[in-house]
Amino acid sequence: MRKIDPFLLLIMAAIAVASVFPAQGASAELLDTLGVLGIALLFFVHGAALPREVVIQGLVQWRLHLFIFAITFIVFPIAVLPFGVLPTAWMPADLFLGFLYLAALPSAVSSSIAFTAMAMGNVPAAICSSAASNVFGLLLTPVLLSLLTRTSVEGGFDLTQALSDVVLQLLVPFAAGQIARPWLAGIMARHGHRIGHLDQGVILLIVYTAFSQSVVDGLWSRLPPGSVALTAVLCLVLLTVVLALTAFFARRFGFSRGDEIAAVFCGSKKSLASGLPLAKVLFATAPGFGMIVLPIMFYNQIQIIVGAILASRYARSERTPAVAR
Repeated sequence: MRKIDPFLLLIMAAIAVASVFPAQGASAELLDTLGVLGIALLFFVHGAALPREVVIQGLVQWRLHLFIFAITFIVFPIAVLPFGVLPTAWMPADLFLGFLYLAALPSAVSSSIAFTAMAMGNVPAAICSSAASNVFGLLLTPVLLSLLTRTSVEGGFDLTQALSDVVLQLLVPFAAGQIARPWLAGIMARHGHRIGHLDQGVILLIVYTAFSQSVVDGLWSRLPPGSVALTAVLCLVLLTVVLALTAFFARRFGFSRGDEIAAVFCGSKKSLASGLPLAKVLFATAPGFGMIVLPIMFYNQIQIIVGAILASRYARSERTPAVAR
């Protein structure tokens, strides 16, 4: 009988602590700062650990990036549209709008890359794909949502700030690691196993801070239990369908194992960090704002839990010759 993954237990513990003792005020700000620093350190370490030719290969893999982009912005909306046929007593208009909004969001950056690294996938490709998805998604999301709802969606977005955040938090640390690689390559080779611990530490921090924010925003009191349960089930179904389709087509298209991992994690993720601020712009005056953002709040927590389990399995299969592809 297989033992329960200790990392999964840590994730569940982080969620439980966040539900009872969510970070607020100064402590939340401190954790946000630590998260930014942790993500920067993570990218620096991976930049120092990756050979230069591997990074260049990640930049030129246009087929993989196009595949991930299609999963994020085409497959997701198609998978969500059937939810609209559910009775309005189960699927109110605002809740369905929330699922459409979820489908139109870009990929999450930090968790996509962290899970790809933890699963021993193509990290350079994950960095390029998730960062590009997040930046272009700031403009594509309202356009796609407008097409899905057949109504005009207006809103302004600070694209300059988004670009600045991606460059400063992701690309600059990664490039710095690449520059420092000639001096750090030996250290990375000797202590490569500790990179996995760094990945897990950053993920746990993301879990706690993200879930804390959801709890503070009224996650457990905003809607009746029936609506909350339905949303959770549909988010799990949606994630399962997207994960299965991504893995299936990645193999059919002949992508390598590392590329498949990058596609699975970058294509299946949706960004809460971009989703809530964009929602405040697009739906600031909507009376059903809480119901509209419920799917992304739930999906964010589910994708982290499922992603951690899946990343651990990918990593174990890589280390076990009998099951390695």
